[in-house]
Amino acid sequence: MKNSVHVIVFAGILAVVCSILLYAVTQFTEPFRKMNEETDKDRNFLSALGVPIGKNVRPKELLGIFDKNIKVRKLGKITIYEYIPETSASGKPVAVAVPFSGAGFWAPIKGVLAFEPDLLTIRGIRFYQQEETPGLGGEIASKWFQNEFKGKKIVSNTGEAGFKIVKSGEAAGVNAVDAITGATRTSERVQIMLNRVAKELYKERKNYVR
Repeated sequence: MKNSVHVIVFAGILAVVCSILLYAVTQFTEPFRKMNEETDKDRNFLSALGVPIGKNVRPKELLGIFDKNIKVRKLGKITIYEYIPETSASGKPVAVAVPFSGAGFWAPIKGVLAFEPDLLTIRGIRFYQQEETPGLGGEIASKWFQNEFKGKKIVSNTGEAGFKIVKSGEAAGVNAVDAITGATRTSERVQIMLNRVAKELYKERKNYVR
């Protein structure tokens, strides 16, 4: 009986000690985790906008590039990121990015959509947070899928605001791309996010493009 009590007490003490150690490790690594997340986010923003960055840029260097080239401002209720090269004499943006987020099939999806200065033509897209199924919905993070968006518009041929991700092989419009085969649910959710961005941005465009 005594041995059983000793085992239970020892197990309880061990559990408490392990919990304290785990908490301490979590608290210690939290700042590094957040820094890595912010670094990855900034890298994706810069990449979508077409800002030149090296392959082995350190976090502090990346932050410097971001601060020197990107101006954050509000356009109505939308937060936009203007790419104004630090060497620019005109001070005018050469590209504009808008972040987006929403519910994916398995977990939240976050990304950034970059435009030419006309706020109609897509320059690039990146997904910097997603936990979709590898080989299926996870393909939204692949280059081949993201390259589909380059040069596309957020308005239809008839001038109606919106964006579509349609069945593979059926993307005929200027504001549509092919969905990922076998990832219908993920494609539908991404379409909802991008369609929302397209409509909100189009409403504010008249207050930006002169």
